[in-house]
Amino acid sequence: MSGNNNETGSIGWIDLTIDNAEELKYFYSEVVGWKSENVSMGNYNDFNMISPSTGNPVAGICNKRGGNLNIPSQWMVYIIVENLEESIKKCTEFGGKVVLELKDMGDYGKYCIIQDPANAVCALFEKK
Repeated sequence: MSGNNNETGSIGWIDLTIDNAEELKYFYSEVVGWKSENVSMGNYNDFNMISPSTGNPVAGICNKRGGNLNIPSQWMVYIIVENLEESIKKCTEFGGKVVLELKDMGDYGKYCIIQDPANAVCALFEKK
């Protein structure tokens, strides 16, 4: 996960997890002009989508496989939090629920996916 904004409370990244990322990366390349960059997942690739004007990654398109199997198929925003465990506790305390349990992303940090009391879904991300 990379992104341009690392400020607590900001949206640090967006991605889309679907059954066939290879096909959809072409759709977004044509529709919005993004280029794609392979991200090896072992026996398949996910994709960073690259801004044509800056050459920076701006979004991800991922396959609904492996650790991503239970991620909802929607554009997912990753909101940066200071303390993920505390945010998870407050989420459930204030009527939300955890959709995907905390996952470690190695050198990047860790994240989970929550659903708020209005049923909207987002990811919470704590950077290292």
